[in-house]
Amino acid sequence: MNAFVFGVAAAVMLAGAPTFAQTPAPAPAQPAAPATAKPAPAPAQAVPAPPAKPFPEGAKFAYVVLQRVANESADGKAASARIQALQQKRAAELNDKNKQLQGLQAKLEKEGSVMSATAQADLQKQAERINTDVQRFTQDAQQEIQDLQTQLQQQFESRVTPVLAQVGADKGLHFIFNGPDSGLVWADPSLDISLDVIKKLDSTPSAPATTKPPVK
Repeated sequence: MNAFVFGVAAAVMLAGAPTFAQTPAPAPAQPAAPATAKPAPAPAQAVPAPPAKPFPEGAKFAYVVLQRVANESADGKAASARIQALQQKRAAELNDKNKQLQGLQAKLEKEGSVMSATAQADLQKQAERINTDVQRFTQDAQQEIQDLQTQLQQQFESRVTPVLAQVGADKGLHFIFNGPDSGLVWADPSLDISLDVIKKLDSTPSAPATTKPPVK
């Protein structure tokens, strides 16, 4: 089964609003002759979307978009939420470390010239230690997030594989392709069983976690 992606990458950009100098208001112009009012155009009528075609009776193959299943199913949303929560937690911790480093660097720049050589060297060592810690923490956090993503993908595959088999059996299919990842260029949209897989997956309870007996 081809891979799909869980997780959310978010970037926030804050930009200050530019300030413009005020210019004197221009002299008022002479009132123009009133223009003849034109009737407002009638609003365009919304074109209803064509109804979805039912799955062709007797079809022996179909396709599924696994990325859509991962994005829209309850399992996929829960996995993405776990990854996002871990990303936010590690980002906050990294931000705190960076603030410590920036504070030491600012103190060195501001007070370094009036410090004793011993105090300046000690502060420099603290900054170097935190800088090394930041680099290691960043690498460890990236690996932790990647490991969690891999784990959740494997769990999702183990959940969705029997569901695909069940939906295929219910429809009497011989083949189910993973839409875009299978090299599919075009197919009849009625052959897309992604929504059927999502509904079946959401209605299938997860297997209870197995617990190992305590070691005596």
